[in-house]
Amino acid sequence: MIAAVAAVATLGAAAAIAWLRWRVVVIAVEGPSMLPALDTGDRLVIRRVPADRLAVGDVVVVEMPYREDGGWHWPPPGGGLAGRRWAVKRVAALAGGPVPAGCLVVLGDNPGESVDSRLFGPVPVERVLGVAARSRSAQLE
Repeated sequence: MIAAVAAVATLGAAAAIAWLRWRVVVIAVEGPSMLPALDTGDRLVIRRVPADRLAVGDVVVVEMPYREDGGWHWPPPGGGLAGRRWAVKRVAALAGGPVPAGCLVVLGDNPGESVDSRLFGPVPVERVLGVAARSRSAQLE
């Protein structure tokens, strides 16, 4: 009986960890694009949220396009998180008005050092990894 309870508890803990790994990612900030709010070495807890829960002012992690042949291009979808380039930016505008449906505009807090929507345009919502839920050693707003 005790072994069965322990097995169920272990299985439950494993399921909870798997769920958290899918919903939460911890990242380290690199580069000056979000100064003064975030600096290299700051750690962020990123929550994966649906696109309809994003808000102007949110700090988000987005997949970065690559520059080739004089233009910006999005990598093919899929393939997991590894091997992709990610950036921390702030949501400046959401779909509606001048922003196309299914997209958002992201900007770095440090415009002189940020590669953001001013250069590559709106970001498709499926390229958003998630929203910063907590920060270690930094203020988000």
